[in-house]
Amino acid sequence: MATPPSTLLEAVRYFSDPDRALALMVDVLWPAGVTCPTCGSTDTMFLRTRRVWKCKKDHPKRQFSIKVGTIMEDSPIGLDKWLPAMWLLANCKNGISSYELARALKVTQKTAWFMLGRIRLAMQESGGKLGGPGSTVEVDETWIGGKARNMNTRRRGKAVKGAGKRGPYAVVGKAIVFGMLERAGRVKVRTVPNVKRNTLEPHIHEHVERETEIHSDANLSYDRLDWTDAFGQQKYTHKVVDHAVEYVRDNVHVNGLENFWSLLKRAIRGTYVSVEPFHLFRYLDEQAFRFNARKDDDQGRFIETVRNVLGRRLTYRQLIGADQPATT
Repeated sequence: MATPPSTLLEAVRYFSDPDRALALMVDVLWPAGVTCPTCGSTDTMFLRTRRVWKCKKDHPKRQFSIKVGTIMEDSPIGLDKWLPAMWLLANCKNGISSYELARALKVTQKTAWFMLGRIRLAMQESGGKLGGPGSTVEVDETWIGGKARNMNTRRRGKAVKGAGKRGPYAVVGKAIVFGMLERAGRVKVRTVPNVKRNTLEPHIHEHVERETEIHSDANLSYDRLDWTDAFGQQKYTHKVVDHAVEYVRDNVHVNGLENFWSLLKRAIRGTYVSVEPFHLFRYLDEQAFRFNARKDDDQGRFIETVRNVLGRRLTYRQLIGADQPATT
């Protein structure tokens, strides 16, 4: 594979050459040779004047470009803009807004927003389970949403619960995010409708291996994790730190996830300012991708993003939810 750039300046210069940009995409997406996205054949020919390939087998859609079968399919935007956009989103610690990307690439804000939505799809986590024997996984939940003190009087009247146990500024309607973090490893985050046991436990069973030591706060939704199944096999070892008393006891804590929540909220409040709950999972994918690749360098995170564009598609109608069934 051709040596990819290692800095943003090198990337902008590198991808301004359409041939070099195309060659890098080919090396990353098709390491075993150019493959027809329709039939899977590697018996293809390159049409240099148009920078497309033609499959030698007889079937519909024999000609295809590097964008077919990727998040960039049907996009008129060139690789000279798509690739720097991927570089920026993969490596800007607090993300990049659609307005900032639009100014940088000389495209409209709507186009930049659509591009970022598609790149976040490529960043979607698809790894295996967390933990295992001898491993520790932290579980925790957080709320994402505006503060009542920043609302006008009418909006605050609708949102504030009142001076209950969560205080006079507790807000109804915040989005809830549930996270699972393997110590010194990966994080998985999901939006959830509530923090009840029947909601959180299935996520833990799905994404955390058996015989893992799980650390949580004193939320009673986790109080049934430390038990054995009908065959006498232990599912998890559960240890609790009560935040009303302490935040760390020996090595029992959820500080790793608290650190991730701070990074997530810094990106949302500082860069994106306001995120619709419908789109929140896309921003979770973005932040989790950067966190999970934190030990890699800029070049590595970029290559991983490019590698994941294949086999994923997001239309504008899907992005805005126009394909969702109408609710009454």
